[in-house]
Amino acid sequence: MTITTQTLSKLQYYVEVKTAQVKDSHYYQDLMFMPPLKRGLTLAGLLLASQAVIFLVLYLLFGKTVVIGFFASILAGLATGLGALPAIFFKDISRNLFNSLLGAAAGVMLAATAFSLLVPGMNYGNQLWPGQGIYVVSVGMIIGAIFLHYADRQLPHIHFDASTDEQLSSLKKVWLFIIAITLHNFPEGMSVGVSFGSGELKNGLVLAIAVALQNIPEGLAVALPLVGLGYNKWKAVGIALLTGLVEPVGGLLGITMVTLFQSVLPIAMGFAAGAMLFVISEEIIPETHANGRSRYATFALMIGFIVMMVLDNILS
Repeated sequence: MTITTQTLSKLQYYVEVKTAQVKDSHYYQDLMFMPPLKRGLTLAGLLLASQAVIFLVLYLLFGKTVVIGFFASILAGLATGLGALPAIFFKDISRNLFNSLLGAAAGVMLAATAFSLLVPGMNYGNQLWPGQGIYVVSVGMIIGAIFLHYADRQLPHIHFDASTDEQLSSLKKVWLFIIAITLHNFPEGMSVGVSFGSGELKNGLVLAIAVALQNIPEGLAVALPLVGLGYNKWKAVGIALLTGLVEPVGGLLGITMVTLFQSVLPIAMGFAAGAMLFVISEEIIPETHANGRSRYATFALMIGFIVMMVLDNILS
């Protein structure tokens, strides 16, 4: 996708206007005048209270499995912040190590997509429409890939392996990359929600673990460039963490959708699988080979796939 200076200017203007509106709010000003400790405790209290309300509503409406699914999607999103923590101690890491982490993430996600989304999706499809499950899931996959393709075209961002563009400063490129990470975290969270919404605790747990493992190198990929550009290390970790917290939003949508409308479950599982395969093929694997072939990434992908395949078998 070609990113124009005009598009960037519009995005920056929108962000600046919204930021100014928030800062002008008396709630924000009251919060900023609090002592740091009290401010932190207030924010933590508000966050915990909002989560408690959401968990209570989910439990009353849908039951225990859905609550576990939403909690799992939150933990998977928090793994992005966990992956960013090395940025506190290092400004850079070995390229081979980073390629290996991303390759393992791709293998983990491929296995989880196959065993925790596609296979159960076809089984559910066959229960609803005997003999037609594979076709229903295939349609969902295509819809998921098209959705990511459309979103990729419409939202201004750059890819992992984007080449240098003289029109973009390093800071702008980093922030556009962060937008890309945030965009792609949504369907990952949704896949966890859909899997738990099916009522299959095992598939949901496998997928949540896979997404969490995949988020670790993504968090590092967000935090390290920010630290390199002079950002406070903890602030860089916080920004990486925020990119992962879009996943519970997708998880909540996926859970409620398939719980309320069981008939869309096979299509929803196919949609999530197609979206995840799009991200793996479009973003993660190309990045591991951006500077030429990487045998480290290839073997790491195979190891990641095997680990998730074994885990799925153990939990069966």
